[in-house]
Amino acid sequence: MRRSFVDILERNADHAEAFQFSFDDLQEDQHPEVVSVSCSDSRVLHDHVWGNDEPGHVFTCSNIGNRVTQRGASGDVVSGDVLYPVEHTGTETVVVMGHTGCGAVTATYDALSHGLSDLPGIEYCLELLKPHVEPGVEALPDGLDRSAAVNHLVEYNVDQQVSVLRDCDEIGDTVDVIGVVYDFQGVYGGRRGEVHVINVDGERSVEALREAYPQIDSRIDRLWTY
Repeated sequence: MRRSFVDILERNADHAEAFQFSFDDLQEDQHPEVVSVSCSDSRVLHDHVWGNDEPGHVFTCSNIGNRVTQRGASGDVVSGDVLYPVEHTGTETVVVMGHTGCGAVTATYDALSHGLSDLPGIEYCLELLKPHVEPGVEALPDGLDRSAAVNHLVEYNVDQQVSVLRDCDEIGDTVDVIGVVYDFQGVYGGRRGEVHVINVDGERSVEALREAYPQIDSRIDRLWTY
């Protein structure tokens, strides 16, 4: 057995010691306040991003490309791991969190623009992302290098995932759908590790969002509009 697993198992002992009495009210059910859909990436510490140390507070989903869809028998549908907490536990806030330097968006961009991918083995995920990212590739501003293009498309992908949720009949009007980008590259000019709000219920205008939500105006920003 590799030492890497032994190490994390030993750290779990500290976790168990700290949390052993945190589950008393959660033995039979849960009522998380927020669903967070994140990208599967070792650089994105999904719960830690939110400072979450409270079991039952955040329902965390992760997959390649922070997608909210899966392929069903009749086509793409909203994933059950997103719908479950909304429909069955009363959660009224869904956050779609992309991140700078996203490998899934990079692979999708390369596949769409050059017909290749340097990330073999994730073809299924790319096929789900391509329809959402392809219009963004065509709309990219001129003169962007590959890294900048990818980070623009990270925003575009988040926007598209928010749109899918807003168009879903099971996601009612009382549910807030918020799109954000986790920036560990410092692209947005703030501290690395900050989350920047780019979309709320389909509204993408930075000015409109800052006016509507002055309590978080310093955390609302975008790299581009289209």
